[in-house]
Amino acid sequence: MTRQLKHSSVQSSSASRFSIHFPPLREDIASHRIAIVIIIMATLGSVLLPLAAVFAFTVPSHCFRTLTGASFTHRNITERAILRKTAEVCQDIAAVNGDPFDLIIDDSLTPEQVVQACSPSASVVSSVAFTNAIVDIYLSNADVDFLFALNAEYHFYNETFEMGRTLITRGVSAVKDSTDMGNFITARSVLGEVLHTLQDFYSHSNWVELGNTAPYDALITPALPLENLAGPTVPTCRNCIGDDCTDNILPAVLDGGLLTSGYFNRFFPNKPEGKCSDGGPLDMTSTQEPVGGINKDTFDSRHGFLHQEAADLALTASLDLLESIRICVGDQDFLRLVGLSFAPVLCFVIDTTGSMGPEIAEVRRVSNSIVASRLGTGLEPPFYILVPFNDPDFGPVLQTTDATFFMEQINLLTASGGGDLPEFSLSGLRLALTAAPRFSDIFLFTDAPAKDAVLRSAILALIANTRSTVTFMLTDVLSFRRKRELEGLAPRIVTQAQAELYREIALASGGLTIEVPNSDLSMVTIVIEDSIAIAVVTVFQDVKNPGAPCNFSFFIDDTLSNITILLTGTPSLTFTLRSPTGATQTSSEVSEPLASFSLAGNFRRLRLNNDSETGLWEISVNSTDPYSVKVIGQSSLDFIYNLVEIQDGVSTDFFRQEGRPISGGNLSLLVTLTRSDGVSVTQVSLLNTLDGTEVNGTLQPVTDSNYVATFSNVTEGTHVVVLRGTTSSLTSRMTPGSFQRQAPTQIRTSNIVVNALPNTTIIEAGSSVTIPFTVALTNGGVIDGGAMETFTVSVTNDRDFPVTSPSTVTIGADSGGLASGTVTLTAPEDALSGTDVTLTIAAEDAAAVNSNDVVLRFSVFRVSDIAPPVCLANTSSGCPADESLCKYFVWDFTANVTDGINGTDVEITILEGNGTLETSTEVGPDGEIITVVSYTASCCANRVVLSAVDNAGNVGRCVGQADEVDVMPTTEWNVVVKSNQVCFRGSRVFVAK
Repeated sequence: MTRQLKHSSVQSSSASRFSIHFPPLREDIASHRIAIVIIIMATLGSVLLPLAAVFAFTVPSHCFRTLTGASFTHRNITERAILRKTAEVCQDIAAVNGDPFDLIIDDSLTPEQVVQACSPSASVVSSVAFTNAIVDIYLSNADVDFLFALNAEYHFYNETFEMGRTLITRGVSAVKDSTDMGNFITARSVLGEVLHTLQDFYSHSNWVELGNTAPYDALITPALPLENLAGPTVPTCRNCIGDDCTDNILPAVLDGGLLTSGYFNRFFPNKPEGKCSDGGPLDMTSTQEPVGGINKDTFDSRHGFLHQEAADLALTASLDLLESIRICVGDQDFLRLVGLSFAPVLCFVIDTTGSMGPEIAEVRRVSNSIVASRLGTGLEPPFYILVPFNDPDFGPVLQTTDATFFMEQINLLTASGGGDLPEFSLSGLRLALTAAPRFSDIFLFTDAPAKDAVLRSAILALIANTRSTVTFMLTDVLSFRRKRELEGLAPRIVTQAQAELYREIALASGGLTIEVPNSDLSMVTIVIEDSIAIAVVTVFQDVKNPGAPCNFSFFIDDTLSNITILLTGTPSLTFTLRSPTGATQTSSEVSEPLASFSLAGNFRRLRLNNDSETGLWEISVNSTDPYSVKVIGQSSLDFIYNLVEIQDGVSTDFFRQEGRPISGGNLSLLVTLTRSDGVSVTQVSLLNTLDGTEVNGTLQPVTDSNYVATFSNVTEGTHVVVLRGTTSSLTSRMTPGSFQRQAPTQIRTSNIVVNALPNTTIIEAGSSVTIPFTVALTNGGVIDGGAMETFTVSVTNDRDFPVTSPSTVTIGADSGGLASGTVTLTAPEDALSGTDVTLTIAAEDAAAVNSNDVVLRFSVFRVSDIAPPVCLANTSSGCPADESLCKYFVWDFTANVTDGINGTDVEITILEGNGTLETSTEVGPDGEIITVVSYTASCCANRVVLSAVDNAGNVGRCVGQADEVDVMPTTEWNVVVKSNQVCFRGSRVFVAK
């Protein structure tokens, strides 16, 4: 069911919209692009999103500060919760395996420390995937203040407790289902949103003022009632005395334990009589009696004296929510959800038409080699992805954590069909890009051009969104035609012009286009092992098209190992490699003194002989044909970046920027290091790939590992991000402490702005989501209010869900330079819960010169089994109070567990305890399946925690503990269930009674 946004105090008539006075827009399009869209939509009378994001982008945040500031922030709370819970999971796994775990779990943890402690190997590890997952989650958290700024239930304003809890429980269910399906990117996005709403409860309600020191379990446990809610007519506050709001909650509310929250409205002062206001700086209701508020977002808030307590409870509640997800999905899937992996995924997209037999055989060989070398080491890929394509079929996506099953599926691939030349290569690639984690390496094998070149814009948008690198293995490009004909095979040929599309995609992603006869394919697939090695970083990369002789220099630092130079170019290409000491090696020398060298097709690979020779290296390339140079190595020191929009400087909020940045406008990057100890970032720059000019950004540190780099008047074209810095660990044989890294993915600017604002990120199966969007032209980085243009609109999704959209949109007169339209996406009735769908909306100008796009992800949710298993706990014996006697006694715990009539089997596992568990099943009087649980343990371990999971994934915990009884051993004692802790899915819950 599509959720309609509710605004309890905002008037909805057209007249009232036109009477609102909007804050003036700065000329910084990056800061107010969405605000412009929403203002225009509001004045046009949109009923789906009236004014929804004006607040978020024209004023500072109204919740826990999202990223920065002296007070505790959503970022602080979210990151700390993820780091602590992940470390706890690793600690528990280590205890089960009998492995040491020495990490101290507290609020000072860093991603690198957690990855290192959890790693099964002492070798170099990378925290890129883990760091990126954390950043994704807390940026999604921040997005709530943008997408749902005026939706009270997302912030627990206006006493919307039932609606807020529904958002949390439905969202957690979607996270669990998406994780079960392996759709981790979407699961992280929803998790960030849910955590924001949960954390806001403690800042915006009076839970802390009521003296509570533990989280409100009912928020994540739908079976528990929301109790003692202040009724809609019950007064809750009195006036603050000037700026002093320490005593503004009515004594009757506090004495009666009534739960309330502050009312908030940016545009109107109205609120129910006698109710508390939120009282933030933008809350107009705080000017109406009772004046003031109860907000605890910062130390400077109306109730800022309780900010510490609110933040502490928000952190504990976040930990509880993460624990509930962990119990439901299991430890390994929880670690995948938070991005904790020690190796990249292995992802192949492969043409299975009749001529591809040799290529399929080589994929089998490479896969077997990788799997055999890593299986059982703890460093195997976290999962494997295989996407076949043919004509007219492509897919389905195989995504598995089982290496043996993956190999079985590759071995089942056969080459057949494909009578005409072009194939659906980009359709297969799109499936891989949406299935693989961000920053993945994807390898596509084909000997045919793309039949679906219409997907070019969608592919480029997905690459920009996922930062994944695509490498094409092209066999039978035109230059290899003769060899194929001599072998008696049909002349399936990719011409140089047709290969150009593949080169463009590879270039945009930072990948390679390797062109080789299929007989030499085994000589170039080593690049796969190079790319998916542990902790691979890009030191330097450049492309010359058209070709020209050029000297390229790059720093090698002493954190790097296995340094490899990859070149592509025509056979006439020559090079000279020069070390920091002045030693040289030319392309005519296949080995010594500097590197080993191999050549096949258009691909050249150099592996440096001496990793310890740090300093400034140089490679001089001589070719008049297009060529590429890429330098990679292994290091724990790397970085990721996200395009963000800054509101009023870095002292307030960041929001994720979707789509391509605007030519001539300002650009802000949130740069995150994967290692911060002893590392200092000195420069973040944008390198224009067309003319080679490099512009340094203005740097401002946010934390030890986070920096904001701001660029003004970004030039038109394509750019890559280059990071330079120093670290105290480097030797003195180079410029003191210097290192450099380069992001592979290109940033392409545009003079078109595309904005889309869905009213939800979760779609119920069988329902639709409506996505209003706008398109505009810019001039000098600002929207051109006088422009007249018709844009071609292209809307695609990777699940082929039904979608409706206009084919064109036009900027109308008096529209402020904006063209608007609406996309409707429908999830089929039979769509599985947890299915994710990636929607791309692209717009192109009439001249087909400029374009831009936005990528949106949605999670499908369906209500199925919502009945919880029920545990009826019985007991038979207890333990002596004298602990010195515990080794002489045992205690028993018994329970009957059932999922009810028409329920499913229940799986029982021990979460805590080292006793013996036995289960059996019987049929109850009404035909229900009953699982009989018997647990026996030493009295030295007098506590047990059991989980019960039904087939629908509903999970709970039952905690039992033996009574302490000071009597003789022959006496039997009772076991008491001390507490109930629950894990839920939707409104499903398991409760011990």
